[in-house]
Amino acid sequence: MKFSYFKNKINYLKNNKLGGRESQFKLVPEIRNSFSEELLKQRTPRKAAVLALFYPNEQEETLFLLTKRASYKGTHSAQVSFPGGKYDETDISLQETALRELEEEVHVFQNSVHIIRPLSNTYIPPSNFMVTPFIGFVEKNPTFIPNEEVAEIIEVSVSDLLDDNTLTSVRMETSYMKEVDVPCFNFHNHIVWGATAMILSEIKDLMKEMD
Repeated sequence: MKFSYFKNKINYLKNNKLGGRESQFKLVPEIRNSFSEELLKQRTPRKAAVLALFYPNEQEETLFLLTKRASYKGTHSAQVSFPGGKYDETDISLQETALRELEEEVHVFQNSVHIIRPLSNTYIPPSNFMVTPFIGFVEKNPTFIPNEEVAEIIEVSVSDLLDDNTLTSVRMETSYMKEVDVPCFNFHNHIVWGATAMILSEIKDLMKEMD
């Protein structure tokens, strides 16, 4: 997808109806259905925000940014995700959280980012976070400078996101499920599952309606 076409569709992306749970749950295993709205209220999840950043490459194709987390003793060690993190009491809003984390993690300045809209909230059971995703863009191909939290920069084309051949599944074990087939995206051998895949599924459905 050419970046000029992407920009021409900004108003559509901003105003069209989101797929919400229907879109997100295309990329979750069956066990996730057990997390009802009532259970979520009982767990009082912590707040977090992430940013799906779109930008042009040198060929003017539209890409978006994912990162591979550094390895650490924690729930999301070495996973592929969007830049983002937990809400800080000093943040004015969750949008500011997403922008602050983007700048801290990959050195893209907050004032260079045009926020398009928030997406549907996404719950992460293992860490008990309710994540608010935002989509935004910058006008030029950024120079990413990762901090110590980021092990790898992963650049993915929108064309790959929209290609159904990148959808697959992997068998895995996590903190709340064992030996389960988990639907995911495979972007050039980068496996994207969990909350990040759920967010991407909603973005994909939103973009597929642009034509």
